[in-house]
Amino acid sequence: MKRNFPYLDKEQFFRFPPVEQASPEGIVASGGNLSPGMLLSAYRQGIFPWFGPGEPVLWWSPDPRFLLFPEELHISRSMKTTMERGTFSFSFDTSFFEVIAQCSHVPRKGQNGETWITESMIQGYAALHELGYAHSLEVWQGGELCGGLYGISLGRCFFGESMFSRVSNASKAALIFLRDQVQQHNFLFIDCQVYTPHLASMGARNVPREHFFTLLDEGLSFPDMQGTWNNGTLASC
Repeated sequence: MKRNFPYLDKEQFFRFPPVEQASPEGIVASGGNLSPGMLLSAYRQGIFPWFGPGEPVLWWSPDPRFLLFPEELHISRSMKTTMERGTFSFSFDTSFFEVIAQCSHVPRKGQNGETWITESMIQGYAALHELGYAHSLEVWQGGELCGGLYGISLGRCFFGESMFSRVSNASKAALIFLRDQVQQHNFLFIDCQVYTPHLASMGARNVPREHFFTLLDEGLSFPDMQGTWNNGTLASC
């Protein structure tokens, strides 16, 4: 892609190279920008950005793909007790910027402790949040934000980007609550992108990229749940 790539609004579509031409690690392309049209085009083609400070934008479509199917979420006995006690409360889209800021402090494997959520990433996903595609889920305890996650919703697919936790079990609670909500709307999967032991312990698993694209095509055949997901109140669980 050209270095001075044009800004694309949400109606504009960019065709990425075929994912079959990706590097062994899953890199499809480099360069471009994080404008709404670029990001939405990428996710609709099974591609996501992931890069470190000082690097060009790198676009990924790994094989296999790490997915959580809502019906396969594993909840331990202790977590069931935690959820039943109402230890946490939850909300959507009330503190998007604080959630993504907290997530930016969480290092990703292979990034040598540096944040991969750069300022350009924050600006890009903030624009999608304003357009009603990017959502945050907040976990509260005693009126304080103690955990959360954010991601992209398209059709009946949720593409998780990052999560954080300030107290024990807050990130697990966030994932459980997200699963409960998207399952009510018959979402096919929560995309976790690449393997992590934490998410694997909760039921996420690798699937071949070819199968992921079959599911993606099905999920994107449904209308987007665009707009704020917040109903103005906290939901206790």
